[in-house]
Amino acid sequence: MKIIDTHCDALLKLQHTKRRIDCDTPLNFRTSPELETNMLRLKKGGVRVQFFAIFIYPDIPTDEQWQHALEQADMFHSEIIGKNPEMKHIRSFTEIDNLKPGEIGAVLTLEGAECIGNDLTKLRTLYRLGVLSVGLTWNYANLCADGAGEARGAGLTAFGKEVVALNNENRILTDVSHLSDQAFWDVLEHADYPFASHSNARSICNHPRNLPDEAIQALIGKGGFIHIVFNPPFIRENSEEASILDLIRHIDHICSLGGEKYLGFGSDFDGISSFVDRLSHAGEYQNLINELLKSYPEEIVKGFAYDNFMNHTKKIEAHG
Repeated sequence: MKIIDTHCDALLKLQHTKRRIDCDTPLNFRTSPELETNMLRLKKGGVRVQFFAIFIYPDIPTDEQWQHALEQADMFHSEIIGKNPEMKHIRSFTEIDNLKPGEIGAVLTLEGAECIGNDLTKLRTLYRLGVLSVGLTWNYANLCADGAGEARGAGLTAFGKEVVALNNENRILTDVSHLSDQAFWDVLEHADYPFASHSNARSICNHPRNLPDEAIQALIGKGGFIHIVFNPPFIRENSEEASILDLIRHIDHICSLGGEKYLGFGSDFDGISSFVDRLSHAGEYQNLINELLKSYPEEIVKGFAYDNFMNHTKKIEAHG
């Protein structure tokens, strides 16, 4: 069954190895086993579209963050698209329908807007490089908003609202996954195209990175969608271990809130340090699909895996 996965951190790993951080030899996107989303694993797991996030660690000095973002965007274009004919750059979600057998769509995204500072020209530049989804924060505060790990818990700033407005104007998804609760509600008020690229249900696992029930229902009510994440601490409270059945508890719960047609997957592969049993890289995706097929009809599972996302993004394109 074909899959759309809305979050991975392969670009960060590729950049680090190119800079000789954590590794002496640059990684090969096609085959390196250090990459949970290498191309061979994407193919084996049935991943039809993979989102690749630009993410910069918060300890990178402010005046270097834009350069780091450009480096990761360059890795996307040179190492993922440029060296692998099967990887096709998706610049508009309608292009997913044009993928040929054996091709994998690659979507560029931004996780945390720290790198743009207060400069919308930089954001427009990222759009031109292909970014189709923007997460305003990682876990801490920046000039846009507070993140999920910021004790203050404030919402969107005036500049953050400008970023959301520019996303709306360009039909760019605004990703709520790392926002503080107040910032989530502010985005829901202002964003035309909100979604959670990699979040779970807080009532099943009480973690600030997960969404409360009322937030999930409001996101659905706004026509947004939620893609579940495979990081064990977001699946089982205070745990580095989780099973596929533990993960499915989140799917069951979100479905009970009306999310059956709004659910998808956002693994966070290459950005997590522990793994769901039998779901440790993209090549094992069908293990999750096979377990879901024991509880849900095939058409619903196809929705989780691919169709729900396509149905919603077609509405975005039609709206434009």
